[in-house]
Amino acid sequence: MRVTGEVQRHAWLQGHLPPIEQVRPGLWSVPVPIPRSPLRYTLTYVVETASGLLVLDPGWDVDEAWQALLGGLTTIGAAVSDVRGVVVTHVHPDHHGLSARLREASGAWVAMHPAEAATLPARVWATGDRGHQDEEWLRRCGLPADIVAELVLPPEAMKAFLAMAEPDRLLEDGDLVPDAGRPLRAVWTPGHTPGHLCFHDETDDLLLSGDHVLPRISPNIGLQPHTADPPLAAYIASLERVGARYDSAEVLPAHEYRFAGLAHRVRVLLEHHRRRGEEILAVLERRGEATVWQIAGELTWSRGWSQVTGFMRRAAVAETLAHLQWLSEAGHVGVRPDPSGTAPDRYLIGAGIGD
Repeated sequence: MRVTGEVQRHAWLQGHLPPIEQVRPGLWSVPVPIPRSPLRYTLTYVVETASGLLVLDPGWDVDEAWQALLGGLTTIGAAVSDVRGVVVTHVHPDHHGLSARLREASGAWVAMHPAEAATLPARVWATGDRGHQDEEWLRRCGLPADIVAELVLPPEAMKAFLAMAEPDRLLEDGDLVPDAGRPLRAVWTPGHTPGHLCFHDETDDLLLSGDHVLPRISPNIGLQPHTADPPLAAYIASLERVGARYDSAEVLPAHEYRFAGLAHRVRVLLEHHRRRGEEILAVLERRGEATVWQIAGELTWSRGWSQVTGFMRRAAVAETLAHLQWLSEAGHVGVRPDPSGTAPDRYLIGAGIGD
């Protein structure tokens, strides 16, 4: 892998926001800060077209991010009124949060994959008692009661997420982004989220990769309480697809810095997940059986488990559960559910347990 965004990488290493950059004629990279996050910023991409601007992943809905986005538009000689379309790789708030505000200020349309629209919090939380279901999911994963109380998502905490924009347009795999002024083709890459999209600029051979492939970290692939679809199997298939088809492209990720050598980076990510699976099996061989929470606490985390706090704990549990599901589908791991439904599920080496 070769870093192509040297200025971006230098800023990342120094802990600063990178500068606004013109990546290619008519294509700009604008860093938009993320509050209280180790990711620090989202790299928003702005595409100039004959009719105005397209904005890809406008960022988190806070004033600091909004002002950074507006400042970026000013730097490239434009204004919010020039925005004609907003395209999102996925609906996580550091990507899709500002879409509604940008649409309201500009009149732009918002586009995403239909599978991503189906996961918008306003849709997911509209059915059933989601707060109770969320708490039950954490308990079944084996989290202690005090940690459950800390991590459960209360309705008031969901208000900002429930207000995220519904799409005006849907983009399927292979669709060209409308009004882009260049052949910008949607590439469906489920895994990080069910409807995650990358975008291939066919003129300049660029892959705007969202969170699907990042140069330094492994994106979180987690099994969430509102879906049973296997995210890790989907992610691995998506990785193999882009690694085979787009290795010649320069990769423009949503975080960190630009790079080339996609196939190599894909191999590294695939190896990471293989080793994580082996690590989980080693934990189960040592313990005999364990809850998701117990397994997560014995895995290797970049910050160390003691530093995995707050929302990162939810992400770690969801990621561990996704790996357990993947191992279960391969016949390596079985689950022993509690018959009463009141105690956590327990995982162990073997297949077909609890069928």
